Amino acid sequence: MSNTSKIIILSFICLFSAFHTGAAIHEASGSQDMEKIAWDNTLTLPEINGEANIGVAGAFSGFIDNNLLVAGGANFPDATPWNGGHKTWWNTLYYIDISNPEAKWNIIQDGIPKPLAYGNTIELPSGLLCIGGCDSSQCHNDVFLLQLKNGEINIDTDWPSLPVPLANATSVLLDNKIYIAGGQESMKEQEATGHFFVLDLANLKKGWKTLPTWPGAPRGYAVSVAQSDGFDKCFYLFSGRNYKADGYVEVLTDGFVYNPRLNTWKKLDRQFPVMAGTALATGANHILFLGGVPQLIPGSNTHPGFDNTVRLYHTITNTLIEKEVAPYPIAVTTNIARKGNSFYLTSGEIKPGIRTPHLLQGEIIPFEKGLGAINTIIIILYFASLAWIGYYFSKKQKSTDDYFKGGGRLPWWAVGLSIFGTSLSAITFMSIPAKSYSSDWSYMLVNAGILMVVPLILYLFIPFYRRLNVTTAYEYLEQRFNPLIRVICSLAFILFQIGRMGIVLFLPAIALNVVTGFDIFLCIGLMGVLSLIYTMMGGIEAVVWTDALQVVVLLGGAILVVVIAVFNVPDGFSGVIQEAATNNKFDLGSLNFDLKQSTLWTVLIATFFTNLTTYGTDQTMVQRYMTTETEKQAKKSILTNAILTIPATLLFFFVGTVLYVYYRHNPAELSLTITDGDAILPWYIYSELPQGVTGLLISGIFAAAMSTLSSSMNSAATAYIVDIHSKIVSKETKSSLHAAKIATLLLGIAGIAFAYMMATWEIKSLWDEFNKILGIILGSLGGLFLLGMITRRANATGALCGIIGSILVQLLMIRLQYVHLLLYTTTGFISCFVIGYIASLIIPGQKKNLDHLTIYKLFSK
Repeated sequence: MSNTSKIIILSFICLFSAFHTGAAIHEASGSQDMEKIAWDNTLTLPEINGEANIGVAGAFSGFIDNNLLVAGGANFPDATPWNGGHKTWWNTLYYIDISNPEAKWNIIQDGIPKPLAYGNTIELPSGLLCIGGCDSSQCHNDVFLLQLKNGEINIDTDWPSLPVPLANATSVLLDNKIYIAGGQESMKEQEATGHFFVLDLANLKKGWKTLPTWPGAPRGYAVSVAQSDGFDKCFYLFSGRNYKADGYVEVLTDGFVYNPRLNTWKKLDRQFPVMAGTALATGANHILFLGGVPQLIPGSNTHPGFDNTVRLYHTITNTLIEKEVAPYPIAVTTNIARKGNSFYLTSGEIKPGIRTPHLLQGEIIPFEKGLGAINTIIIILYFASLAWIGYYFSKKQKSTDDYFKGGGRLPWWAVGLSIFGTSLSAITFMSIPAKSYSSDWSYMLVNAGILMVVPLILYLFIPFYRRLNVTTAYEYLEQRFNPLIRVICSLAFILFQIGRMGIVLFLPAIALNVVTGFDIFLCIGLMGVLSLIYTMMGGIEAVVWTDALQVVVLLGGAILVVVIAVFNVPDGFSGVIQEAATNNKFDLGSLNFDLKQSTLWTVLIATFFTNLTTYGTDQTMVQRYMTTETEKQAKKSILTNAILTIPATLLFFFVGTVLYVYYRHNPAELSLTITDGDAILPWYIYSELPQGVTGLLISGIFAAAMSTLSSSMNSAATAYIVDIHSKIVSKETKSSLHAAKIATLLLGIAGIAFAYMMATWEIKSLWDEFNKILGIILGSLGGLFLLGMITRRANATGALCGIIGSILVQLLMIRLQYVHLLLYTTTGFISCFVIGYIASLIIPGQKKNLDHLTIYKLFSK
């Protein structure tokens, strides 16, 4: 048995063991219907002076490391208010280490500067920031930081005071800024306000800034939370009550969302009966409401208590459901403190005038489900087929020409499928449905942009490369400019491909982690190693044929999701179309010419330059143009890709739209714990689909990633061997093929290592980060190629100035955000071309023969 065969067999034994072990662990843990909340109210405030603690309302509270702090608050210690009791304000502070089951409460008298209640608490890395509040006689505008160090409380009062005294307001921390809304200014003439202030923690010297108020009634006792609306992280304001000094009181159930980026408010078309309750953001787009006061009932011994309903609002589907009723009383006029998946309601009021000493704890239990034997077998068979293709074509690799260009013997239709599969990647299979699910179709033209550049690819770039008979695109740059430009651009391409491998490995690793619960690093390693095996063995032929197989799996998986989801939506396909259209899910973006937003014009401009750069200068594409027998067949391959792009783009955007409609009708099935917005498709696959179908669709996610991954490995190795290694070893020898395989191995390992690094980063959107990288590296390359092809005066010095200038322009664009991130490639392209041309006019270069190196000579024959 050959060493190659032994490696394949050993790899699949390890893969099967990993899948089987993970599935067994999760099956043994027991499956659950959906994510549940486990409740516990055993944590209780300690006795004071030998007497039972009756609890407090309106306390400051939160976590400092593992210590839960409760400070201040108010209660009726002697008797209920209807029995003549008098309200008392406190400055006592309690804290306990919740990580230690044996820990006891610590009590600090005079733990805060004065008796206070009904203020706001913001958890900061440096401590708990306490804002406003009141005592029996007045409201306060004080802001101070509670810090706990070595068991001692430190109070930092060097913070900007509120513009006005405020109590019973609501506040959140959002993007390093504190927002506070509503409340009242006085205890004598109690009246709700419409105040809305913000404090930038990065610029405390400017103090609090007044923002425009919401388009609704003034309010106190409102509920707020920071959560994503699918586009941006926003400030959500719910319910509360409007009250005036003359005794007027109105319970409010409306809701509003404030977008800090746009500085605009929007009213939500739902009713939220959660006044004086609490809320927390959970998952990617959920808001969990705990209790509230739907209507005001005077306090008495027969009062039924406040609402114990747990409600769930989803910001994208705009659905509000009653998730469950808590088994214990849910307090109001309290604060919520969170640690991981657990949250604590820190005492509070359970009936008018009656407090509770219990700290109600809830823990969101993630949904678990075993992968199962059938799904495991399907995924293993899929991987096995890819490895067999690599092994089969390994026998045909006799030279670097075979390894990098397939000996020019590949059929045009297979190459077309390979180009199509490479351009899609996991970014298409996961991120595009996630974008259309959370927003609309404004990004749709990005994928369809190939149609705009097809004429240039067919009649400019392919003839150039075919007639020059290059193996890499960067060979042209040496002929047109000099070897230094070729090496710089080839190195830039290699670095970009390493980063690209990291992204396309990381995305499906998230999916596999969601589905099986495997460690994400194990997922990256399995996919990376298996891709590396068949790519290293079979060269470009294995890459092209596996791409063709993966396109079938990828498109089939997307179609299967649409069919199954549509059958579970009222009125089926017509119901999806009607509901999506009603909610503007098919919008292609605004027609306003605003290059800072993803308008229709922004997308059209961006997609032209992005696709021109990708299909005209990206080595993963150029390499495929050289694998067919003739130039005519190469043109057919790119036409195949262009034709497939139209239905495929519609399909993948429609997947996200179908999921949006499906979850509008089934909001309880959305995950509360998955925080990655790109995981909506794998979540649907994982939680909704039966055995076998799940395995097929997970294979589709693998296909999306591995088609791009294998292309990046092979093309990066090609660039290294042809553009860099050839400078060291001038003649092709038998060892060149061995060097090519070693290069594939090392670059593949580098891509896997980069994916591991990404798994430790906090990235809001991989799509956004990918476009930033694409703009910095590839934008300048596109401009450089066009500079050489359509101008006679461009020279090597000017080209080098163009590259440097383009990178500086790109960094400036990213820092100052003059344009939308989609246009980073455009600005890189144009700046490189313009700077390079002007520099060439100013700095004369060495004269050289440009025959057949510009369009003028190319078309003069």
